[in-house]
Amino acid sequence: MTNYTDVRYKIPTVSFSGATEASPAEGNIWYQSGKFHFGSSETTLYVGVWSSGGNISTGRWSMGCAGTQTSGLCFAGYTGSGNSNVTEEYNGTAWSGGGNVGTSQYALGGCGTQTAGLKMGGAYGQGTNVTEEYNGSSWSGGGNLGTSRGYLSAAGTQSSALCMGGYYTATARKTEEYNGSSWSAGGDLASPGRYGSTGCGTQSAGLCMGGRPEEGDVVNVTEEYDGSSWSSGGNTLTARTSGAGGGTQSAAWIGGGFDGSSNFHSTEEYNGTAWSAGGNTLTRPRYRGGTGTQAAGLIMGGEASQASTPVLLTEEYTSPGTGNYDELFIASGGL
Repeated sequence: MTNYTDVRYKIPTVSFSGATEASPAEGNIWYQSGKFHFGSSETTLYVGVWSSGGNISTGRWSMGCAGTQTSGLCFAGYTGSGNSNVTEEYNGTAWSGGGNVGTSQYALGGCGTQTAGLKMGGAYGQGTNVTEEYNGSSWSGGGNLGTSRGYLSAAGTQSSALCMGGYYTATARKTEEYNGSSWSAGGDLASPGRYGSTGCGTQSAGLCMGGRPEEGDVVNVTEEYDGSSWSSGGNTLTARTSGAGGGTQSAAWIGGGFDGSSNFHSTEEYNGTAWSAGGNTLTRPRYRGGTGTQAAGLIMGGEASQASTPVLLTEEYTSPGTGNYDELFIASGGL
């Protein structure tokens, strides 16, 4: 058998520490983690792709979400005629009914997992301060937010959560942290304070992107949280509000939303420093629910246009990560 060490000087090689850390030139070949790879100029081949998943049973928008692509949770929201108390659980193929929320609401925040979800705030204007916790079958009351708010964003887990922003002026920059029983004040968002932003990550490494000031245009601002204060991250390529998103502070995604005049379907991916283009969503609703990771995202529901019928569609995102690369074949130390 010919080993890689026997041929390493007979083919073009490139020093490369990770597929997400560089963009090799076309024709470069390298060996990493038991696999041979080659560089390609056809970067579009490696952009993330959205595909159809199972429809939600109750069409709605501005709902709360939690979980992953194969174990998702969506709850509450607005049906077009009123607030919903419905909870649904996703198994990677289809949605099924879960326990109803105690307080029907829309424009709320959500985070956590399918068996340990968290719901907070909601509604227009000054909003509400209600928090509820999900155990996989039913909701129960949690500690109230310190400041009532709607159109907020959230991140983290049921026992270590983060919520930020909101529509009402008094909440537009406020951050709160949850310890599983009560909320306490965190560091304020930087200017501009905004509502309709998208959040993801953890309580000690959170991300807040996009949104709209109560007075002003949609923004492309990204901010990163370190557990006590926010700092500026890389701006999104497109200013947007009411987008869906998920992931971590160093590997996030945001998709769809509203740019101030119309809905759009672009997706972007974040590497902890800068945003790059991902694959477009199949449809263009705003106010969608979103959860999951950058490699495996999930969106559901939404409003196709103002005062329209809510959308039932679920979409699943699959992304290979950034960089111009492909695998030639799998090997284990040799050809």
